[in-house]
Amino acid sequence: MSGNTFGNLFAVTNFGESHGPAIGCVIDGCPPGMALTEADIQGDLDRRRPGTSRHVTQRNEPDAVQILSGVYQGKTTGTPIALLIQNTDQRSKDYGAIAEQFRPGHADFTYWKKYGIRDPRGGGRSSARLTAPMVAAGAVAKKWLFEKYGTVFRGCMTQIGETVIPFEDWQHVPNNPFFAPVADVSALEAYMDALRKAGDSCGARIRVTASKVPVGLGEPLFDKLDADIAFAMMGINAVKGVEIGAGFASVAQRGTTHGDSIRPDGFASNNAGGVLGGISTGQDLEVSIAIKPTSSIISPRQSIDVNNQPVEVVTKGRHDPCVGIRATPIAEAMLALVVMEHALRQRAQNGEKAPADTEAPAAPLQASFL
Repeated sequence: MSGNTFGNLFAVTNFGESHGPAIGCVIDGCPPGMALTEADIQGDLDRRRPGTSRHVTQRNEPDAVQILSGVYQGKTTGTPIALLIQNTDQRSKDYGAIAEQFRPGHADFTYWKKYGIRDPRGGGRSSARLTAPMVAAGAVAKKWLFEKYGTVFRGCMTQIGETVIPFEDWQHVPNNPFFAPVADVSALEAYMDALRKAGDSCGARIRVTASKVPVGLGEPLFDKLDADIAFAMMGINAVKGVEIGAGFASVAQRGTTHGDSIRPDGFASNNAGGVLGGISTGQDLEVSIAIKPTSSIISPRQSIDVNNQPVEVVTKGRHDPCVGIRATPIAEAMLALVVMEHALRQRAQNGEKAPADTEAPAAPLQASFL
């Protein structure tokens, strides 16, 4: 195993480097007969792409996706779907000074030690640029799941640096560059402007949900749905923590509070985050991820070079002062890939009628754990 393929029944093999000619993925296992065009994928890529505001990297990539195979006359054929995204705005010269130095907090050191060679241009294979193909694959999964079960994926930023962002309404999320669920983001903009002037970076917290998830997805032991969700989220660049449902807040809860009461009209709460015993309950999947501060910053830091000599590292180039700003569509995509994998597994194990014809109780009393 080389760590470049995610999933088994819906397998996504990711390829390319940040400053190579192109990046992309091959999706193997997409069911046949689904209508699919580039336009079905492009929307999510546009949400993730760089250069969309002054608060993110100014690398100007159109991220236009091409479908190279697996689709005939506008429908999936059941054969591998190859998706290609050209790299058009690389500035490799920005990385000349650090070709033999290790940026603190970055994968430079570990890649060098593991392989004995690394591509320093934009981080090479370890760059967050490689999340674009996963967003493209996630868009395919989202479409199939919505058409099959009505499943909808949403995400938003709930914290940036020290600033906690209150939840107002989902309708605000697409109207600002932070994916923040609030109407007024002026305080967030001022925070980011000050951070950039200081030559520093910050982390973020992202919430991602899936609604109308079929009951019964997941396995009872080693392939739990929530375990696979955590695995997928930790595969996103810069993620350092994952919570399902109440997450670490569960520590301070009592059993009388944490256990979600079940009534004839539905669950009274959702501290479990939509998963019990590794199997989906039919409630919303609730996931939260913590993203570390960007490692590539212009402030000088101490490190070593390939000869183990002390150096002062200054990273020039175009970087996100907070990689979490563009992480929401990435987290949505990875959650969709997990749900897609388990939906196909459930269908193979229990037949076409399960779980499509198995519904959870209506949940008018369902409350968010937030």
